[in-house]
Amino acid sequence: MSSALNRASIIIPLASGETAHERLLEDLKNLESEIIVTSEGSRAKSLNAGAAKARNSFLWFLHADSRVSAENLVDLAQALERRSNTLHYFDLAYEEGGLPSLNAWGANMRSRLFGFPYGDQGFCISKTLFNKIGGFPENAPYGEDLLFVRLANRSGVRLNRIPSKLVTSARKYRQQGWLNLTLLRQWQMMKLLGQEL
Repeated sequence: MSSALNRASIIIPLASGETAHERLLEDLKNLESEIIVTSEGSRAKSLNAGAAKARNSFLWFLHADSRVSAENLVDLAQALERRSNTLHYFDLAYEEGGLPSLNAWGANMRSRLFGFPYGDQGFCISKTLFNKIGGFPENAPYGEDLLFVRLANRSGVRLNRIPSKLVTSARKYRQQGWLNLTLLRQWQMMKLLGQEL
């Protein structure tokens, strides 16, 4: 695997009692990258704490229920070699298919057209740029990923779409109901975009 990935620290935030990361760790077992699993009470605090501990030049933030393919690794390594000073993100896909596939399609279109990827699209950024942006806002009750992207935009950090799908679980849609969670996410996004940081 490319030395670009060897210069990345992979940060996986965990909620209390979460075990979904075990499959993700299996996906990553052959990498020489530093892997940091962190749980600090909120996702933003966990992400920032992981970044503070990281020893490598790049930070790759993955949700615990993400799955990483060989294609993802190759594409990310190439992106880091070609465009090191951007905020990288993947296209999104849900492993279960069904109605959440519509949400993945919407997320991918939103990211391409409006420049608003979410954290489950696997942000990767240099530690230097991360520190310049100021990390994930810890005072936000939700949407720290979208707020981070807004801060990146204001800091002049460009986005780079990685052309492969990062697969994640649709378990929250099953647990909370597809329509309920879809409407909640849309309301939260519109509320955040209507606010000034």
